[in-house]
Amino acid sequence: MDSSENQLDEVSLDDRNTAEEGVEGAQDAQPTTSPEHNEPYEVSIPAQSPDDMEGDTEAHLNEPSPGGLEGAEPAVPETSVTELVEEAKPGEEEETGGLEVIPEEKYYNYEELCSRPFISEESNIPANLLNFVHSFGYDCGRRANLQLLDEQTLAYIAGNLLILLDVTSKEQRYLRSCSGGGIGAIMVHPSKRYLAVAEKGIEPNIIIYEYPSLRPYRILRGGTRHAYSSVDFNREGTLLASVGSAPDYMLTIWAWREEWVVLRSKAFSQDVYRVTFSPDNPGQLTTSGAGHIKFWKMTSTFTGLKLQGLLGRFGKTALTDIEGYVELPDGKVVSGSEWGNMLLWEGGLIKVEICRKGGRQCHSGAIQQFSLDEGELITIGTDGAVRMWDFETIDSADCMDDTGLFEMEPMNEMVVGRNVCLSCMVKSSVPDAVIWFAQDSNRGIWKLDLSFSNITHDPRCLFAFHAGPIQGMDVCTTSHLMATTALDCSVRIYDFLAKKELTTSRYNQGGTTLTWAPSMLLPSGSLLVVGFEDGVVRLLELYNPQNLPAVAGQSLVGNAQIRLKQAFKPHTAPVSAIAFQRNGEFLATGSTDCTVFFFIVGDRYIPSGFFRVPGPVQNMEWSPSSHEGNTLLVLCQNGHVVEIQSPEPETQSSSSTYELCGIRCRHFRFLSIKSRIKVPLFFGIDSVCVFRDAEVARRAAEKERRKKEREERLQRAKEQGHELTEEELQEGDKEVEEPELPPLHIPDPPSPVLCGFYSQPGAFWLSMGGYDTGFLYHCRFSDQQETDPQRRRDEPFAFLALPDTEDDPICSFAFSSDRQLLLCGMQSGHIRLYPLNPGDLHLTSMQSFWALSIHDNDYGLVHRVRFSHDGQFVLTAGQDGNIFAFSLLPPEDLAIALAYRQAEVPAPRKGIETEKAAQDIEDPNAYSIETAKQRMELDRLQREAEQRKAERRTKLIDLRNQFRKLLQRNEELPEHVRLQPAELELDKRFREETERLTAQRVREARKELAWEEERHRIGLQKLQERFRDSLESDTVTVVALWSEHKVSTYRLLALSQKFHQLKQQGQKGATVVQERWRSKATTSKDTTSVIAPTEPLPQDTVLQPRVQPPVVSKLASRQAEKLRKAAEKAEQARAKIQKRKDEWAALLASKPCENCEDPQDVLAIQQAMENMGDFKLKTAEDFTVPEHLRMNAERKRAQLLALEEQIHQRKTEMNRRIMALRDSKVQLVSWLNEQVQKLQVVQASLAPDVRAPVPTVPSLLPEEVPERKLQYTKTMLLQLQALRDSRGQRQELLELMDQAVRDNEDHDTVSPLKYSPPPKLEDHDPTELEKEMRSAEEITLLYMQDNLLNKMEQAVQYFDADLKLLRHDKLEMDIHMKLADLQHITLFQELLLLKEFEKRENSLQERLNSRMEEDHLVKSKLEECKLQLEMKRRDISKLQDQEKAIMATFLASLGENNKFADFLTKVFKKKIKRGKKKEKAGDEEEQEDSDEESEEESDWDEDEDGEGSESSYPLDDSVCPPNCDPELFEITLQLRERRLDLEELLADEKKVAESLRKDLESMTKKEKIVQNNLKAAEGDLELFNREKQRKLNELDVVVPLRLHQIEYVNKGAVPEKLDQALVLNRASLASLHERIRQLQGEKSQQRELYRQARQQHVHLIRDCKDMEASIQQLETRCEQLMMMKFGKLVDLEALQTLSGNRNLEEMRHEARVREATYNQELRVWEDKVREAKLAVTEVTKQHTERLTRMGNLLAEKKELEDKLNYRQKKIGIQFQDHSHMGKDEKRRVQKLIQTQALEIKALRQEISVLSLKGGHILPPAQPSLLPVPSAIPHVNQHSAHHFPGHGGHRSAPSRSQT
Repeated sequence: MDSSENQLDEVSLDDRNTAEEGVEGAQDAQPTTSPEHNEPYEVSIPAQSPDDMEGDTEAHLNEPSPGGLEGAEPAVPETSVTELVEEAKPGEEEETGGLEVIPEEKYYNYEELCSRPFISEESNIPANLLNFVHSFGYDCGRRANLQLLDEQTLAYIAGNLLILLDVTSKEQRYLRSCSGGGIGAIMVHPSKRYLAVAEKGIEPNIIIYEYPSLRPYRILRGGTRHAYSSVDFNREGTLLASVGSAPDYMLTIWAWREEWVVLRSKAFSQDVYRVTFSPDNPGQLTTSGAGHIKFWKMTSTFTGLKLQGLLGRFGKTALTDIEGYVELPDGKVVSGSEWGNMLLWEGGLIKVEICRKGGRQCHSGAIQQFSLDEGELITIGTDGAVRMWDFETIDSADCMDDTGLFEMEPMNEMVVGRNVCLSCMVKSSVPDAVIWFAQDSNRGIWKLDLSFSNITHDPRCLFAFHAGPIQGMDVCTTSHLMATTALDCSVRIYDFLAKKELTTSRYNQGGTTLTWAPSMLLPSGSLLVVGFEDGVVRLLELYNPQNLPAVAGQSLVGNAQIRLKQAFKPHTAPVSAIAFQRNGEFLATGSTDCTVFFFIVGDRYIPSGFFRVPGPVQNMEWSPSSHEGNTLLVLCQNGHVVEIQSPEPETQSSSSTYELCGIRCRHFRFLSIKSRIKVPLFFGIDSVCVFRDAEVARRAAEKERRKKEREERLQRAKEQGHELTEEELQEGDKEVEEPELPPLHIPDPPSPVLCGFYSQPGAFWLSMGGYDTGFLYHCRFSDQQETDPQRRRDEPFAFLALPDTEDDPICSFAFSSDRQLLLCGMQSGHIRLYPLNPGDLHLTSMQSFWALSIHDNDYGLVHRVRFSHDGQFVLTAGQDGNIFAFSLLPPEDLAIALAYRQAEVPAPRKGIETEKAAQDIEDPNAYSIETAKQRMELDRLQREAEQRKAERRTKLIDLRNQFRKLLQRNEELPEHVRLQPAELELDKRFREETERLTAQRVREARKELAWEEERHRIGLQKLQERFRDSLESDTVTVVALWSEHKVSTYRLLALSQKFHQLKQQGQKGATVVQERWRSKATTSKDTTSVIAPTEPLPQDTVLQPRVQPPVVSKLASRQAEKLRKAAEKAEQARAKIQKRKDEWAALLASKPCENCEDPQDVLAIQQAMENMGDFKLKTAEDFTVPEHLRMNAERKRAQLLALEEQIHQRKTEMNRRIMALRDSKVQLVSWLNEQVQKLQVVQASLAPDVRAPVPTVPSLLPEEVPERKLQYTKTMLLQLQALRDSRGQRQELLELMDQAVRDNEDHDTVSPLKYSPPPKLEDHDPTELEKEMRSAEEITLLYMQDNLLNKMEQAVQYFDADLKLLRHDKLEMDIHMKLADLQHITLFQELLLLKEFEKRENSLQERLNSRMEEDHLVKSKLEECKLQLEMKRRDISKLQDQEKAIMATFLASLGENNKFADFLTKVFKKKIKRGKKKEKAGDEEEQEDSDEESEEESDWDEDEDGEGSESSYPLDDSVCPPNCDPELFEITLQLRERRLDLEELLADEKKVAESLRKDLESMTKKEKIVQNNLKAAEGDLELFNREKQRKLNELDVVVPLRLHQIEYVNKGAVPEKLDQALVLNRASLASLHERIRQLQGEKSQQRELYRQARQQHVHLIRDCKDMEASIQQLETRCEQLMMMKFGKLVDLEALQTLSGNRNLEEMRHEARVREATYNQELRVWEDKVREAKLAVTEVTKQHTERLTRMGNLLAEKKELEDKLNYRQKKIGIQFQDHSHMGKDEKRRVQKLIQTQALEIKALRQEISVLSLKGGHILPPAQPSLLPVPSAIPHVNQHSAHHFPGHGGHRSAPSRSQT
């Protein structure tokens, strides 16, 4: 079974308290944002992409299965689903994140929502450049594109518009799509007050409009990615269901008034056509689409509201797309199929397929829609029929055979019309109305009366439109008229000024293109030229019939009429383009058959000729009047462009063809340059598109810039005097890695040409599709035109980039009359208007544009765009079947223009009413113009050839008559002058040629007879295959030589191919049946349970010991050896203990349980139950057939085949023995002939009187060699032919063949050789020696004669004896074969009977197997549930143990007499609210994401509210109190977190355990139900087997018996009837008597064994008690000895397995080694310290000496300075006044202060440097000494020079000076 067929989709809407838990197996829920508010409210929606949602639903397979949906009771009744949805809505009192309820009176502004035209930035194009006027089309191929708003208003989708059509006035109202991407689906609310419009685009919305105000009421956002395919309201109108299209196919259920999502799930992985609510079963939905149907159910569970999806399984029915279906009140669903039958679904399976009587389909095509109306089921189909069926018959339909079909006839039916394809139907909302409106995919909208009464109205077509894409559209050159054509075989004329259709004309083939004749040709504008798909071009005249004079018998209806003027067929493929020459002289038609045909325009269009182009024609355009030449530009679909010179009117084509050979043309084949223009560059995951030339120039400039920067860097380095290393150069030249430019790409096949137009002579613009989209290419024809067009490669010389056209190329275009507006139709359904400057041939002004999305954005390619003749209107036609009219006028001018209300229809020509209608071409296989001309030329040539042949034959007849007369005259001449025949032969070569021709004719005759020869050969081969090859062995009779005994082979046919096939099928079937019969035992024995994987519980890290890493051994060899021996001893003790444990475990494992039984006893009881007891005869009413003896058709067929094979084998073996005997006879006859020859040779030397008679050699009879009848030679065939000729045809062919064979056998018969006496010798008296020699020779010859005769006689006797034995065996085998034939007949009769029961038996057996499988599944699930529950209990127990361990750890950490014990205990036991843990992406560990502002649920427990703390002040539990150990407080907090984690885990585990317990209870109940169903199925099968056995007992079985075998005697005589007799095998009867005696002996033997076993049991009980007492004494003794030796009870096993602590020994050894190493290093350092101290002492002495010397010098300096100061003062007083000295002193003091400040700063820096550890101390800057006033300044400088400062050692004078 496919997993997709058995999946169960579930998406839950949990309540607010459990929303974050999500569905099991799904990711966390994401908040959904309200459209009106930014605050999120919670909806449980999987966070993964919609593409993965279907796979995620597999996580719910462990929940109720599809079968469980039927049997399991939901948590709430189904009728309360709506109430559940209401309860699930966010309320005001709940924590909804600020979500507000949307008021009922709230509406949105349509003007703000409606999509607007796109206008290029910085352009002055007005927004209302185009104003929508009217829609003339209808997308009738769209699904469900018709809705009824009220009795007068219909709604349907037209591209980006929703059109509201008034049925009476035919007026239209419009609603534009708000997304600008189109509309996907529409649905009307049951109250008709609202209209749901589901849009398309990027993240489209569903907009609910109020009707009739059409104000946006609600907006539903985020339901799908790209587009909606279907929407539907439930019966109450409270919910809305929507289904998205590719890629997500999302099913969403909305509470649309509140604008929030109730449920959502991925509907399917393929297109979904429809979604509906069940009108009678609330909470049930159905979706259908491509190859599937799915049944959904909204159920309430303990986690919230869920949506469960059950995929319909087709089973034996072929997979089909389902367009329509209907839900029945009892939950069943009736759906349609592609072949027209109805499928009745129940429980996700097809219950029955409904068809009409005789196996006819319900509809001749797919059923599109079902409607359940007043107890009657209405179906509509693509065959245009509406049929009404009896609902009750369909609801109770069931199939009684294996065909799966249920036949019934409709109650009523209505065939709407011919070529009608109904796809949708809506009913009038008037109570008790019988009026329906239907959507016709081939025409339009119908109004149907389904009352099916005597006054029922005929179907009426309300509106008719084109069906399918619009292929051609053009406007009249003189009036506001528009003509359109499509593949629906119609041409329609519209008055877009009056907004109505004028007339319609229909033809046998669909139209492909249309062109209105220019006004210069017909000023009235009454001529249209239409091309059709069969290559026919029709000239149609449009006129107003009201202007015709009244003619008797003609009625003038309507204001417009179309008349066929001329029809011709220039092409053999669809006509793709039609163009008139600018001066109106020629008409050119192009086709996809790669030809362009020219016609001379006149009253009758005369073909001028055609020209072959290198590809299918896409479009054509004649050169404008501004060009000098008159050329035709032909655009081909494969990228070719051809310019054809206009042919001259007087140019005449050849008589055999219309092809124009001498016409001048130029070719252009487009070569893609897009990869050279624009290239994509990828930067990581981002990509940008740049122009290739600009990118190349930028990279070149960047490279040049880097080169200059390098040269400048080298120059600077050179100027600075050092050279740059290679690394520095590379570092400077390091370039930014840029992606390489992709290689140039040329698409293959080339991109198609979409459209184009002339720009100047020889130049044109092209719009390309495929790879080359996004640009307009300016191309010109090359001057070199000698190259083959297929090998040309021409590039455009210019291009124009178009924004937003990379995937949306221009498909059609039209210029306004002044060529200042360019109208473009896009592939995406948009239209664009480009303002152009006058005379702008290069389109340089084509920059800004005005764009509007109007047609369908998916398939609404705008195929045709046109301006009206006055340039005031714009018309567009798309492949979505829509035709739109726009106005270039402002709204006020448009109202004035529309006031005229209608356009002017051309007046009819004079005399048109009396003209004969033109002959139309109705046959699609009619000859084209070229084909007809070639055919006429061929007929002419054939006529001329036949005429020349007739003339030659007449001349030959005359010559033959003349020659005959000459021969006659030659015969009349004398002989001597008569010419001989050789002389009449003019030339021998004539004769040789005649002989050659004769031989050739013979060969030809043989060739002609070859077929007949082959026919006879095949006929002979078939005869041989039928009669000889199928015969494995023919009847061969072997006759004895000396007796009349004979033995014959069996005529045996080879086993047929069918026999081998049945045998193989029987072997497979026997295996299947055997497995089927044993399924019950298998399921009972092989019941296993799968333990569901459970998440590992977190281990308590506090209690886990640390694992020490392995340490390399560092012990000495002696210590290591000692430890090794201790370890070996401990290991031996450990092994001994383990061995003893294993022995005990094995002994205890071998101990049988209390209820265990001996397997031999069980086998014996089973054999006894099978072979002993009160067994019933097969004829008994209560006889139960054992399972291994139950018979069905497959087994019986296998028995029949085995019997046939056994018969064939035994007959084959017997035939082999007889054929071996025949072969021995052939050898014997040959040997006898040899012996007779030898005997004759011997007798030739004997006297006649002693010669024994020669025995006659037997010959082979014809019946012994029947294969010779089929052997023939050419001689035999010739003899047969001779006999047939001599005896005539009266004798039969077989008789002639038999006679020929007999003659041949007589000729080949071996006859004994006749004796010829030896030649006589001359008579003379023999000598004694000669006599003796003759006597000896005679004796030898006589012996040889007798020996030969004896051998021959003995060989014949042996052969006859073997034949007699074989004949006896053959007779016995004949008896067995007759019995086998009787058995074969019996088996065949039983097979026929079993075939009658086979269908019922298979159904019952399948039912039993399904019950067994269900029982097996339930048991396995039950066992699995038990195991999971047991594991959960163990996990809970482990968690409780961990919790106790944490508590013990906490108490141990407190210690004794801890004054903060109560406080820490409260902290430990405090309950806090913590945030839940979320899993991050990947396999990261869980992190706490709780807020720091979590509030307390309760400060302290009730029992902890007392004064437990010794402190007299309140303590904060979040802060460690004073005098409390912070480490202990942190440990308490950690242990509290661990305890809370364990409590959460424990609570979760208990929830899961409770859920498992409930599942266990439900599974137990289900098991009882399944057991009852299984017993019922077994009972039904048992009753059936009894009935089958009763029927088998009624068959007569032939049993041949002899009299001595009959022991049924009544009153000493055998009764006449043996009906009451029982046939038994004598051996079986004897074995039964023997078994009675054996059972009597066994009975006494078992009594004796029982008595001995009871005695042994008593002894064993007594010994067991003694051993238990002994064990108790030994345990007591052992404990006493341990207390005496150890002082306590120890574990002896652990004591025995103790060994030396290797780690401890290694650590001790390592400590000793390190101690020795450290002592040695300490001694080395002590020596170094002594040496350093000595060096320091020596340096100190030297420094002291230098300081003393320095002190003396400073003292001397001081003395000299004092003297100098004294002298300076003395001199200054004499020459300076006191004021001047005060100023100098002031300056000196200031300088001194500055110097002191500098020194203070230097000292502080020195202090800071010295305070740093390891800092390098530099000598501080020595401040300059203060200048000393002296007349000799050099002395001061000298002093400063001799006393520099030294870092760290300042001299005393300098400090004292400072």
